[in-house]
Amino acid sequence: MHLRGNLMLLAASFFWGTTFVAQILGMEGLGPYTYAAFRFALGVIFMGGLWFLYRGKRAAERRAGTFRSGFRAGIPVGVAMFAGVTLQQVALLYTTAGKTAFITTLYIVLVPLAAVALGHRIRMAQWISAVLAFAGVYFLSAYGEMTINKGDVLVFICSLFWMAQILLIDRFARTVDAIELCLTEMIVCMFGSAALAAAYESFAWTDVWSAAIPILYAGVFSCGVAYTCQILGQAYVEPTQASILLSLEAVFAAVTGWIVLGETMTAVQILGCALLLGGALMTQIPKRTGKRRKN
Repeated sequence: MHLRGNLMLLAASFFWGTTFVAQILGMEGLGPYTYAAFRFALGVIFMGGLWFLYRGKRAAERRAGTFRSGFRAGIPVGVAMFAGVTLQQVALLYTTAGKTAFITTLYIVLVPLAAVALGHRIRMAQWISAVLAFAGVYFLSAYGEMTINKGDVLVFICSLFWMAQILLIDRFARTVDAIELCLTEMIVCMFGSAALAAAYESFAWTDVWSAAIPILYAGVFSCGVAYTCQILGQAYVEPTQASILLSLEAVFAAVTGWIVLGETMTAVQILGCALLLGGALMTQIPKRTGKRRKN
């Protein structure tokens, strides 16, 4: 089960990382809120289809008395995710993409700190892996950028909401229906993004059609598949380890940009990838269990 959880979280980070390219291509003719509204709408359709397909399983669990709906739990998770996504988009108006990626991933350190405050025990290996991963993100995305502006403050607040989203999923993933939880999360983000798009942006359907493939990829894989993988994966993996595995999206984003967009990777960025991977591997060090054998 632990391996399954790790693989699901890696799949989520892969789809999120590769979606950065889709986001760049998709927003060439669309505003960020309009793009987000359409991608989350596709996520709702995808998750709605899964919800319909698994109706028989839910009915059987209801008869057995083991079913717990995820609709109510999905509301705070969706609010946290929508706030994180929106603040990140606004922050990009005032700061660089590299600094945004770096400050956003403060959740790598914030999650274990919050977990300690909530009474969880964090092993030394996890602290070291969090520091390695955080340093890796810095070298990969924000090396040499030391000034602080309004956008950086917004991104820091954004990282608090991503921390909240991870901790909320950790709380609910083992106890409620994962499909309903993810579906509600998508619905909250869809309506929130649509409201912002209606208030601040306009679009032409020809622009939407031109961005159809990036929107389709982001809607199905980044929203539908990735967030479902995150919820299912966190049912088996503790939040500190989950945050580090999810941060690998920075590596997947850099490699995808290199392959698809022809972006170059410097030696410092390659070092950042290595540190991130090292941090992720350290999370796999097993806990010491059992008593020491007496001679």
